[in-house]
Amino acid sequence: MIGKYIRLILAILIIASSVFLFIYGYSGWGVLAVFAGLLLVLFQFKNETNLLAFFFIRRNNFAKAEAILSKVKHPEHMLKAQEAYHYYLLGLAQAQTHQPALAEKSLKKALSTGLRLKSDQAMAKLNLAGFYLSKRNKKLAKIHLMEAKKLDKQKMLTAQIREVENMMKRI
Repeated sequence: MIGKYIRLILAILIIASSVFLFIYGYSGWGVLAVFAGLLLVLFQFKNETNLLAFFFIRRNNFAKAEAILSKVKHPEHMLKAQEAYHYYLLGLAQAQTHQPALAEKSLKKALSTGLRLKSDQAMAKLNLAGFYLSKRNKKLAKIHLMEAKKLDKQKMLTAQIREVENMMKRI
């Protein structure tokens, strides 16, 4: 919690010092100081561990992403959106490393904390439907699958939804 405030104070000090650098004719150092201050402000709203984990998930290195996310000791100290995406990314990584119980818990926590994008909510609901289907709980799987269909406005998950529906017919 204190780290957030220190980061903002440091960003303000760096940007203020860049003004003095511009005044005294050190424009190159002033530009560098502005970029450094803006990076600190950017990382105030976008957590660097989430960004790094997202990078590894895009590269299909789920074990590395899970290792990075597990280093965060207190995700509840993050901003609510960062906390939600922390649990979302952790749930995706755990699902791919064959830890369905932990993945289910993380995805539920992400949904309750508040994922912003509807497509991310749909993906989390679809994964939960798959988990419930593997547990032979057809009722909960159907509920989450219907919610995933409603949330998938861009039709990005239609193939996966059809696949889960076909699996549901077989059970």
